[in-house]
Amino acid sequence: MCVFYRGGVEDKVPIEMVIRVGVTSGKGGEDLKEVRDEGNNHMKEENYAAAVDCYTQAIELDPNNAVYYCNRAAAQSKLSHYTDAIKDCEKAIAIDSKYSKAYGRMGLALTAMNKFEEAVTSYQKALDLDPENDSYKSNLKIAEQKLREVSSPTGTGLSFDMASLINNPAFISMAASLMQNPQVQQLMSGMMTNAIGGPAAGVGGLTDLSSLIQAGQQFAQQIQQQNPELIEQLRNHIRSRSFSSSTEEHS
Repeated sequence: MCVFYRGGVEDKVPIEMVIRVGVTSGKGGEDLKEVRDEGNNHMKEENYAAAVDCYTQAIELDPNNAVYYCNRAAAQSKLSHYTDAIKDCEKAIAIDSKYSKAYGRMGLALTAMNKFEEAVTSYQKALDLDPENDSYKSNLKIAEQKLREVSSPTGTGLSFDMASLINNPAFISMAASLMQNPQVQQLMSGMMTNAIGGPAAGVGGLTDLSSLIQAGQQFAQQIQQQNPELIEQLRNHIRSRSFSSSTEEHS
């Protein structure tokens, strides 16, 4: 049920009555606009479940309008209903194959599901239709980077940029958890023993920042080789924390 305002008076009208009375009386267009606008307002208020309901009602009133499917896809993504979002984008594209926003929103949902190759294809299609859209360009770069990471020879999907990692709360949290793991503690102890290289100060030791970074890379490689599931755990943890959907204007 959506709330309509006529003459400043609140009027709650069941959708069945909207379809039966509003459309047949010639007021379907006005009621449809109100349902759509209310859905957009719910999106702005981050009331995504209510937005889904309103866009669903709009689709029932006008099932051949790609915009309503695409808007519902945006609300579904906000609720983490990515499969439903993709289905709505596909319906929108089936109605209007040149609707760039549907491809863009499909790319967001695919990225959230770690389907980076498909996401890249969606963003490329969106850019073909709307070449100047900065959001599509940015999201395409993100999807391409993620695809390169999961396709890297080590399979870690991680880039060891020390400055970025140190400032990443997700990494700090995960690192703290990993350091409680006895296997990690054993690996670290062995690595540091080898790095210090005995009593001779400055010989084979961690004498500067580059040596520390190199030691960190060696540590990561050892974890990957001896306990690859730990790397996978770290990768999934960072992904789940760092993914953020870009905000788009609703039709």
